[in-house]
Amino acid sequence: MYFADNLKDDLIDHIGETITVFTKSGGESGRGFTGVLLSVNGCLVRLTTRIGPAPGCALGNACDFCYNSKRSRGDFRGFQRDIGSVIDIPIDSIAAVVFNAV
Repeated sequence: MYFADNLKDDLIDHIGETITVFTKSGGESGRGFTGVLLSVNGCLVRLTTRIGPAPGCALGNACDFCYNSKRSRGDFRGFQRDIGSVIDIPIDSIAAVVFNAV
């Protein structure tokens, strides 16, 4: 528990910064996860690995469902489906953490 507590305390100082977390696993997950550190607790580290776009459609414009449903194809032109992604990593699975020294 001592290692996990120290790691948690160290990571709390870096909330809001971009870090890379390497885990004790193989395959793709062993290559590390890079993202903005959102939160840390006694069990998990939460990163956002892709930040979603800001709202781009005002009410009543071409992104509106009612507007598009009147079109012949009824598609959602300009509609953004990318809301970002978040990853939770168990603290006891962390092998190493890399962050900027400055």
